[in-house]
Parts: sequence; structure tokens; C-alpha cells
Amino acid sequence: MVKTDETGGWGHLSLLPHDAPGTCWSAQNAVHRAGKGRMADQDKERVVKLSARNQFKGSVDHVTEGAVNGVVTIRLGAETVSADITMEAIEELGLKAGQEATAVIKATNVLVASGSERIARLSARNQFSGTVEKVAKGAVNGHVVLKLAGGELLTASITNEAIEELGLSEGAPALGIVKATDVMVFA
Repeated sequence: MVKTDETGGWGHLSLLPHDAPGTCWSAQNAVHRAGKGRMADQDKERVVKLSARNQFKGSVDHVTEGAVNGVVTIRLGAETVSADITMEAIEELGLKAGQEATAVIKATNVLVASGSERIARLSARNQFSGTVEKVAKGAVNGHVVLKLAGGELLTASITNEAIEELGLSEGAPALGIVKATDVMVFA
């Protein structure tokens, strides 16, 4: 659930329960809803649907707090995913060790490398080793789906040229790479 600041503009966005006052379902059209304090039934259905291909449920392993941002590490079975989000968001979501949370990553924010070895000396915190489960090419871009060690599926949207150059085909080892700042957290 998304709520904007009181101006109704593109201010700070917060996740809220579906029946909280002043809520709306669309981040793209984030507009403060004053009045009845309840969403219309047709809006409630849309709340849980996201266009982001990668949604991983897990539990918060730990939170590293900073002055402005913090890093939330979410355990997904054998894997962990790190999200660099604001301290304000960490506090508003009440994120702490053991709490259930969902990491959300857009497919366009996933980089892919051939092979399964982690890349040393790389600033991206999240490196997921897996096997190519599926490749679907479009006119210019394609989707590459990696199956991770724990069975999770990670979808990347990359160019067809990159798919060819990296030799990505079903069964090939590959690495999905995501910056911590590209990970959203729902709790």
C-alpha cells in the first residue's frame, strides 16, 4: 500500500495496510486520498499486484543502521539479499531480525554474468549463482530466468545481444547481480 506526504505530490512514499486512511494503490499516481479512510473494493484487489518479476519472501536476518540509510539483509533459505533503504523506511516498516519481509527487484535491475563464480572486487552486494532455467527473446530484449540454489527464480531483462555474447542458454551457469540500492522491501 502506498501513501504520499500530505501534499499529494511525489513526496515520501510509505507502505501501509490496505484500509489505512489516506491510502492509494498506485505509486505511479501516488495521490493522497482524504475522506472516508477506506479504499474502494476495486482498489483493494490491485494492492497486491506488482509488475516487478522478482518478489522474494523471507525473514530479516539483520539490519545495519546508518545515519541516513541502512542495509537490511533478508534470508531466503540458502540465499540472502541486501537492500539499502532509508532509516526512515526501516523505522516505519519496523524492520528487525526475525521479521517476515519481501525483497522486490525489477527484472531490468538484474545484471547477468556467465559462469557461477562470484565476481571479486565488485560494488554490487547481491550476487546470485544459478542455472539458466529459461531464455525468452523479444525483438530487442529478452528475459533470462535463473534458478538459484534454493529453488528461487530470478528474472533478468537484458538485450538479445547480451544473451548471445554471454552464451546464455538453458542449463548454462550464470550469475545474477543486483545493487543493494535496487532492492525494495515490503513488510
